Amino acid sequence: MSTKVEHFEYDNAIVRKFALATMIFGVIGMLVGLLIALQLVFPVLNFELPYTTFGRLRPLHTNAVIFAFVGNGIFMGVYYSLQRLLKAPMYSKALSNFHFWGWQAIILAAAITLPLGITSSHEYAELEWPIDIAIAVVWIAFGINMIGTILKRRERHLYVAIWFYIATWVTVTILHVFNNLEVPVTLFKSYPVFAGVQDALIQWWYGHNAVAFFLTTPYLGLMYYFLPKAANRPVFSYRLSIIHFWALIFIYIWAGPHHLLYTSLPDWAQTLGMVFSLMLIAPSWGGMLNGLLTLRGAWDRVRNDPILKFMVVAVTAYGMSTFEGPMMSIKSFNAITHYTDWTIAHVHVGALGWNGMLTFGVLYWLIPKIYNTKLHSVKLANVHFWMGTLGIIFYAIPLYWGGVTQQLMWKQFSPDGFLVYPNFLETVTQLIPMYGIRAFGGLLFFVGLFVMIYNIAKTMSAGSFAKSEAASAPALEKYVSHKKEHWHRWLERRSVLFTTLALVAVAIGGMVEIFPMLWVDSNVPKIATVEPYTPLELHGRDIYIKEGCVGCHSQMIRPFRSETERYGEFSKSGEFIYDRPFLWGSKRTGPDLHRVGGKYSHSWHYNHMIDPESMSPGSIMPPYPWLKDLDLDTTTTAAKIEVLQLLNTPYPEGYAAKANSDLSKQAKEIADQLRADGIEQDRLEAKEIVALIAYLQRLGTDIKKIEEPKAKN
Repeated sequence: MSTKVEHFEYDNAIVRKFALATMIFGVIGMLVGLLIALQLVFPVLNFELPYTTFGRLRPLHTNAVIFAFVGNGIFMGVYYSLQRLLKAPMYSKALSNFHFWGWQAIILAAAITLPLGITSSHEYAELEWPIDIAIAVVWIAFGINMIGTILKRRERHLYVAIWFYIATWVTVTILHVFNNLEVPVTLFKSYPVFAGVQDALIQWWYGHNAVAFFLTTPYLGLMYYFLPKAANRPVFSYRLSIIHFWALIFIYIWAGPHHLLYTSLPDWAQTLGMVFSLMLIAPSWGGMLNGLLTLRGAWDRVRNDPILKFMVVAVTAYGMSTFEGPMMSIKSFNAITHYTDWTIAHVHVGALGWNGMLTFGVLYWLIPKIYNTKLHSVKLANVHFWMGTLGIIFYAIPLYWGGVTQQLMWKQFSPDGFLVYPNFLETVTQLIPMYGIRAFGGLLFFVGLFVMIYNIAKTMSAGSFAKSEAASAPALEKYVSHKKEHWHRWLERRSVLFTTLALVAVAIGGMVEIFPMLWVDSNVPKIATVEPYTPLELHGRDIYIKEGCVGCHSQMIRPFRSETERYGEFSKSGEFIYDRPFLWGSKRTGPDLHRVGGKYSHSWHYNHMIDPESMSPGSIMPPYPWLKDLDLDTTTTAAKIEVLQLLNTPYPEGYAAKANSDLSKQAKEIADQLRADGIEQDRLEAKEIVALIAYLQRLGTDIKKIEEPKAKN
């Protein structure tokens, strides 16, 4: 019986669109990253403008690299490989184009809103609620297009790369929805449903797994497709692929709490995160070895082929970062690395090494294919490879060194029992040379990107773009099972069941960790003296969020002697029950602020915000002169109070109507004190800086209200 052969066309146009976007946003994202790296060496590069400070540009950099550069790179690789693995064009060209233009519109919205200070403050999820909705719509369109293509495929079995694409789509959908449950206040402002410790757990359940299921699993899919293609060899082990996939997606989702070790998160959740993080080494290295062993017998080609060089360094960087991550989840190791520049080095080994180098390798392989030509210059590709590799080395090593330096200086005591470096600024100035070397590494990597763009542009101009690529394959016929069929082959033929099982695998860990935190009250003990923020403090907190202060300052004093000596009483989970969002931070470029309330005068804070060096000589903190000039917007006060009441913040009934009256009274008290200290300014009580001072003076003071028991007669 003859099999009918069907003719169709692969859509290369959508692949090219995402490839071009990948290169464009690679330049933009890394340019912003280079600028903020230089700002830590030369604070003058903050330009004393509200839109160009480190605090506002840092989330722009992370979003541009993760969602614009890497995101477009993922879609470029998925749209190319999926069609060929399934022997079918994409389900809908209209959905493909909607996905592309919708994703670029989201990136544009991020590029506008983040420098304006419109942010939810959740790391890797800073975009506000209208953009979150747009992300959901575009992501669902991508999912429909991908699943529709899978259902109409002409290839019966699903190749390993597609397993990772499916798991990515399913898990990112869940993560995005739960981490962005928020109630709008205005078009550009919302408050998250969860607060304090609960918000922290859900954010890092999302944050860690955004790395896992946006920066890792889709790239593993690309590795499993493009590495064998570039090497012209089959994947080393099908069985190892199966173990790698199912173990990875099941274990990864549990590891989020390792970002919160020694914090106010309950110990059971911290321990659970640590145990599963250590277990992650096995599947992660299984995948790395499966990739590298695919090249067995082909190492002569690797030495001469820049595309394979990029891919080998990428897979090696994946192995390094997935070994380092579990090590950093060990409490004794985490006590040294957390809140330091070690974390920044770790993240960039993954971002520049794993994501960046694999993206470059895919671009070098893919563009000549769709342009029916050869790469313009192998020599230039080799130059780019060495610039990228050396850039990563110069970037990471100084930050590893700096991270250890920071933590050892923070923890060092004299023989008399006093902190050797009580002034936090002493630890900052020690790192500036290391920040300079890091910036040089970033510059090297950035310039290498232009070498690639030139090489690819010349390749495009020499070739002829195949917008649609003719293909043919036998029609899919009914399958007759046989006894020797591998059980996973049976599962691969049932794409709906496969997707359902992937959903179950990733959902289990999240439910076990999160549900007890939401419904077991003992996980968040209450403190009677902790009260909601006053209206002025609430506005000040939102200004703190707008300016991105959380990017450099933590609000979490861990139970180490070095921290309690430096900052005060360690932080309690009950202190954060009205914090929406939580602001514990993940990096200390400046000191922790959880007990800063009452430590300095109002005038000290005023002068420190206007000119940081006037209060802290040698500070690398940006100045914020506009805070003394901008009027506080009190038109949203009532709406903020009403939303927080909806979220069970115990403001008195009807308080929204009189909140601005209390705000004005507190603002006048602070302004009067500033004038008494010699700060003369018209309408001072109406300015944003007064609200920020009110918030800073509130931090960590609630536990001071606990009265000592009265002595008995």
